[in-house]
This record gives sequence, structure tokens and C-alpha cells, in this order.
Amino acid sequence: MRLIIVSGRSGSGKSTALDVLEDNGFYCIDNLPAGLLPDLAERALLNTEMLLPQVAVSIDARNLQSHLKRFPELLEQVRQRNIRCDILYLDAEDETLLKRFSETRRRHPLTDENRSLAEAIADESQVLAPIVDLADLKIDTTHLNLYQLRDSLKLRLLGQPEPGTAFLIESFGFKRGMPVDADLVFDARCLPNPYWKPELRDFSGLQQPVVDYLAAQPEVEEMYQDILAYLEKWLPRFAASNRAYVTIAIGCTGGHHRSVYLANRLSQALKKPLKNVQVRHRDLS
Repeated sequence: MRLIIVSGRSGSGKSTALDVLEDNGFYCIDNLPAGLLPDLAERALLNTEMLLPQVAVSIDARNLQSHLKRFPELLEQVRQRNIRCDILYLDAEDETLLKRFSETRRRHPLTDENRSLAEAIADESQVLAPIVDLADLKIDTTHLNLYQLRDSLKLRLLGQPEPGTAFLIESFGFKRGMPVDADLVFDARCLPNPYWKPELRDFSGLQQPVVDYLAAQPEVEEMYQDILAYLEKWLPRFAASNRAYVTIAIGCTGGHHRSVYLANRLSQALKKPLKNVQVRHRDLS
């Protein structure tokens, strides 16, 4: 059986996550009382109509706070049944959440006559602290539109061919902000920049003219070899510590050339020693 617990602050994309999982064969329950989690897992295991049970539940700030405080204990009860359980936590910057609520005019579950929307969004982090501390996968949706979020969820949650650590190598541009969900970050902004070559500016790090240019730069090769040696040594140790997801972010200024080239090349090299390596280019779109 596989159980995915979806959580996160209101407006971060939890409904989208449940829609993606439902479209991919999961039985989904929104706003499950956390206290019912062990019973739900037990019933799913005993359900003979589900050959390979796949269940996803949303547990968030709409729960009783007394139940949320017991979340670590409830999760342990589920995992003692040898159920594969992943916790997905979605979040976004406060300003982004404020904007989303203003656009949809929905009521935040923690607002009342004494608590403003901004205060409710800030307080929600504390309410969900017992869940976020145990999250296997965190995704920052600040810069993701609906379609990018769907693609990211499919890649990270559903792109695992077998149990074990899923490694994501992600390129990004610092000018759009560093990904807050990255476990390791490498900065490639000191390398020669194809952007300043007019004939290369409109290409990306996936296209041959830029690949040829960067491959010919000694500094690029030196950084690539250093990062590869570090990852080859330490990523297996991440896997040995039972981490479900690890994100390695490679950044340059715009996220189009140097970081894309390095992320793509590193992912190809690491697919040999590691079982599950994925690559994503955040800012190419």
C-alpha cells in the first residue's frame, strides 16, 4: 500500500495535488481528521477490492489543533504497519498567498474578527509545524503556475519507479529567487556566461551551440568535475539515511544557460550510480 499525506498552508496548491493524485489512480480524501489516519490506513490494507491500495489524504489547518499536535504519534502508528507513507508539504511566500486569497476572495480557515488574513497566514506555519518537520518532500509553489505545479508533482511524486531516494537536479535563475525547498545549492554565476554572446543568447543550455561553448571553457569543466565528485560521494549517504527525496539546485543568473547545462550533464552522469535521478529546469519556461 502507498499512502500520501498532502499538507501545506492554505492557497499553496493542495487541491491541485489531490486532483493530480486522483487522476493517477489514488483514492483521495480532503480534510481528513488527523486522528482517523491510523484507522484509515488499517481499513485500506484490509480492503480486498483494492489490489494495490493507493490512498492520498489532505491534513491541514482545518484540523483540530489537538489532533495536529499528535501527528508524529499518529504517523508512527501508520508506519508500524509497514505502509509506504510519503508526506508532501506545499508552501509559498506570504505575499504570494495573500495575493492568491485576494484574487479568489476565499476565506482563510484561521481568519476571524480578531485575526487578519496576513496574521492567519503567518500563524498557519506554527499550526502546521508538527507536519512540516516530518515532511519527506517540500515544494515551494511561489513561482509555479497551475500547469508547472502539476508537472512538478507528477515528476516528484509519481516518477519513482521503485521505493528509495528520489534525487532531483534542478536548474534555476537567482534573479527569480533561490528555491527554498533545495537541500543542496551550487552557484554557477562565476562561470563564463553565454548570454553575453549575441549568437548564443537565444539558445538554452540544452541546445548544441551553448553546450559546445560551455564544454570548451576550462572553468566550466573544473566546476562540473568538482560538483560531480561531491555528489558521487555524498548522495549515496543521503540515500542510506532513508531520505525519500533530495533536491540539488544549480543556479546561474537567469536559469537558461550555465545552470541548465550543468544540471543536465550532472543528471546524465548520476543516473549510472544512482537508481532514481530526475532533472528539472525551473526557469526555462
